[in-house]
Amino acid sequence: MSELEEEALGVIQSHREGVLQSDLWKLLDIDSRKCSRIVKRLLDAGLIERIEFRSDGIKTYLLRAKKRAVDPGLILAGEEVLPCIGCDRECDPEGCTILLDWIYLLALEEYQE
Repeated sequence: MSELEEEALGVIQSHREGVLQSDLWKLLDIDSRKCSRIVKRLLDAGLIERIEFRSDGIKTYLLRAKKRAVDPGLILAGEEVLPCIGCDRECDPEGCTILLDWIYLLALEEYQE
């Protein structure tokens, strides 16, 4: 992926509700034709979705980043699931002893491999 494609994807991902293609090329400071080619490559890669949108009678497209499946291994340390999932405590993650114990297990598992 080119640097400009990564930048475009970053802009699209930073707008939860999506960004209009007619605004994207302005945000990236490129011409609309170049933007269309970048959007096409991102669509072909399955990274974004494009929805037809009318703004003041002018047709454009709303671009949204596709959600990617999360690797379940990212929330496991050995057999232990990330404790923050389902936690109802309001705490400071940096000072949470339960989370720190889980991180220790994760580091220990990494060290043993």
